Amino acid sequence: MTSSTKTKQRILGIDPGFGRTGFGVIEKVKGEWSLVDYGCIETSTKDSFVERIEELSLELQKVIKKYKPTHAGVEDLFFAKNVTTAVKVGQARGVILLTLRQARVPIYEFTPLQVKQSVTGYGRAEKGQLQRMVKMILNVKKPITPDDAADALAVALTCGASMKMLSTR
Repeated sequence: MTSSTKTKQRILGIDPGFGRTGFGVIEKVKGEWSLVDYGCIETSTKDSFVERIEELSLELQKVIKKYKPTHAGVEDLFFAKNVTTAVKVGQARGVILLTLRQARVPIYEFTPLQVKQSVTGYGRAEKGQLQRMVKMILNVKKPITPDDAADALAVALTCGASMKMLSTR
């Protein structure tokens, strides 16, 4: 199979949440990762939690259908001070994983430490450092906002950088 007939690598990175879930899509172009799109799926605080996670799934399905990722990177949960919030984010993350699985998108999970280490070279990097590196790697001129979308792009870059290692597992 020649390189021109190979499937293009396109990665969907996700920073999970139930109020706001960041997503970022990158694609391999001439051996380098380039930005396709990014944004956030936001749910209304007026809706019940069940309605919000349903909306999250439906909106994620639209993102998957639009961008047709070949792989997905999802950030793992980090310890939260507020247990109630952590549980809800965990439940939303479960919905995200199920939605990706049902769409037959291969899923790779990364801790925040792994994402920071991969993108900045330092696992305890500040959020600003991470965002500047994402901009630099993807050659983006304007700030990537909101933070959730920038974090999702960092997850996608981590997934992309890990592809060779992950495919040998």
